[in-house]
Amino acid sequence: MKLMDVPGEPQKAIAGLMNDQESPTNARFGRVGCGRRRFTATLALLAAITFTGCGGSGEDGTNGAEASGRPGGAGGRNGSAERPALPTMAVAVQPAERGSIATYYSATASLDPDKQADILARTSGVVQRLLAEEGDRVGKGSVLLHIDDAEYRHKVTLAEVDVDQNQLRYERAQKMVEQGLTSDENYEAARRDLRSAEAALELAQLEWSYTKVTAPFSGRVVRRLVDLGQTVSNGVQLYTLADMSRLLARVYVPAREFRRIRPDQPVQLVVTSTGDRLSGRIDLVSPLVDPESGTIKVTVEVTEYPPSTRPGDFVEVSIVTDRHDDSLLVPRVAVVTERGQRSVYVVEGETARQQAVEMGFEDDQHAEILSGLDGGELVVVQGQRSLRDGQPIAILDAVDLDAGDGASSTSDEATGG
Repeated sequence: MKLMDVPGEPQKAIAGLMNDQESPTNARFGRVGCGRRRFTATLALLAAITFTGCGGSGEDGTNGAEASGRPGGAGGRNGSAERPALPTMAVAVQPAERGSIATYYSATASLDPDKQADILARTSGVVQRLLAEEGDRVGKGSVLLHIDDAEYRHKVTLAEVDVDQNQLRYERAQKMVEQGLTSDENYEAARRDLRSAEAALELAQLEWSYTKVTAPFSGRVVRRLVDLGQTVSNGVQLYTLADMSRLLARVYVPAREFRRIRPDQPVQLVVTSTGDRLSGRIDLVSPLVDPESGTIKVTVEVTEYPPSTRPGDFVEVSIVTDRHDDSLLVPRVAVVTERGQRSVYVVEGETARQQAVEMGFEDDQHAEILSGLDGGELVVVQGQRSLRDGQPIAILDAVDLDAGDGASSTSDEATGG
């Protein structure tokens, strides 16, 4: 039995030592120093016994430090701690496949109609009839509105009468000059008067024609700026007409890209407001470089577009500047960048292995892999941001790249549990 097993024994031993130190007999015979040394040695012994009692073996003989897991035991600082097992993660995968990828020069522009014109009044008068409204499709030469033409019809009639009178004078002068009854000067004057009257008639007829406002080309009425009964004068804007059979985007490309741009080159466009993707081609490339900006104007033509796309929409224009065919491609979201190193997670059995890769071209959807993959591997495209090398995975059947690439714990459906 240890001393610490008996309640009160250490306290009694210390009290006995204290009494022994203060005993008159010891003081009388000069044993005070000896008593102090005995007290110190005994106190050290009791401290050792106390420490042994507190950390003593349990009933199964296991050391206290080992039983409690504190430092010094098997699970402590000097022990070999086991690394916790990584949880199984639910992921989505896609294969690395071969295809084509290109690089682009991107810029922002607005879509303009092929042709647009402000229709102005070319004569004065009261608007008598409106034959076209905003949004209407009209053909070339179609009448858009009528201006009251009564005054102009009378002017034409007067001009016709004047022509008839001068025609008679000219014919009479012609006969007289043939008979020698008049001079050549009179004949020439009669001929000039006839030509002047004919010109006045043509002018009156032209002004009369201006009372019918017509479309200069086929297109759609964009704006109507007059109302029925309104008095208009020469030069007042009546309509705005636009030909939207094709849309144009004008972008300004740095001169250093000039050698990579040519007419008929394919162009990709994305409408900012709707996200619609359009296909176009380069229609015109300016031969001049703007000395102030150092850019070249490039006109892009779009011939097919959905009804939701209208002139004035802003678009992101991407001009193809280079293209690689038969390249190894992976979804762009599969690529993980850590400390400047790019990698993908490749399915290897029931785990994901992190594989460093070298990338080439990139676009919105894909990334070109120059080295690191052979092709055909399944790469993780959903859940890769939280994966670790060698972590167990459960592959989901459906892939939804729009749902994000965050990791999720394995569900019952993924694990079959």
